[in-house]
Amino acid sequence: MKPARIIILAVAVAAAGLAGVLAVRLIGVPPEQVTQEVVRQAPTVNVLISAENLPVGARLNDKTMRWMPWPEGSVVDGFITETNRPKAIEELNGMVVRLPIFEGEPVRAEKIADSSSRIMSSLLPSGKRAVATEISVATGAGGFILPNDRVDVIMVSKGTENNYLTETVLSNVRVLAIDQQIEEKDDGTKSVVGTTATLELTPDQTKVITVAQQMADRLSLALRSVADAQEEDTSAADHLLSGGSGAPIIQVIKSGEIIKNTTEVQMK
Repeated sequence: MKPARIIILAVAVAAAGLAGVLAVRLIGVPPEQVTQEVVRQAPTVNVLISAENLPVGARLNDKTMRWMPWPEGSVVDGFITETNRPKAIEELNGMVVRLPIFEGEPVRAEKIADSSSRIMSSLLPSGKRAVATEISVATGAGGFILPNDRVDVIMVSKGTENNYLTETVLSNVRVLAIDQQIEEKDDGTKSVVGTTATLELTPDQTKVITVAQQMADRLSLALRSVADAQEEDTSAADHLLSGGSGAPIIQVIKSGEIIKNTTEVQMK
C-alpha cells in the first residue's frame, strides 16, 4: 500500500473517532443521578387489642388480648396503651365483654364490665333493668330471636265483642338473653327454642310490661331489622302506668263504695 493511502486512512479513522466523541458529548444523556428516598416511620405506641372475636358475655384473658403497635397520632381517648396501663392484660383478666369486640379491635373500657360472677348485671347499662317474659315458638318469632336482637312487645287481649285487641306496648327493645343463653352459638349447632326472653328496659318500661303481663291474654315478640338499632328504644305505652302518666291513683271511698278515682285530691 502506498504511503499516501496509509496516511489518508489514518486521518479518516482519527476523524471518525473524533466525530464519535463529539456526537456523544452533543447528544448523549448526562450520567444518571440516583436519588434515594428516605422513609421515616411514624412513632408508634402499643395499644391493647382483641386477639380474637369476642361475643357478648365472653371473659377476657391473656389469650384473648395482646399488644399491637399503633400510630401514635391515631390513638384516641378510650384506647388502653402500654404507656398508661402497662399491666392491663393482668388487670383486665376475667372482665366480661358487654358489646361484641372483633379481632384486631382496640379494647375499650365501655365495651367491658366488672369481672364479678354476676354476668347479667354486668351487661346492663346504667339506668336499665332486666325483665323476663315467657315466650314460645308462636310468640317468639318461631325461635329466630337471639340475644342482642331488637324486638317489639305486642299485647294481645280479648275485647268486649268476641274480638281481640292488639297493642304495641314496647318498641325496639334489646333482648339480653334467651333462657340463660346470653350469646349466639357459633359452632354450627341448631338453636334451641327458649321459653323465656330477658329484655333490657328502662324503669318505666319495666312497669309497663309488668302491667301488660297481668292484662294480656298473650304477649308476643316481633323481631325487628338490625337497621332499626339506632331508633329510639325508650318509648312505652304510658297509659298502662298508674294514672296514665305514672302518678298514683287515689281512690275516694264513701260508705264502703268507690265513688272516685283520681290522681289529685283537692282538700276543702
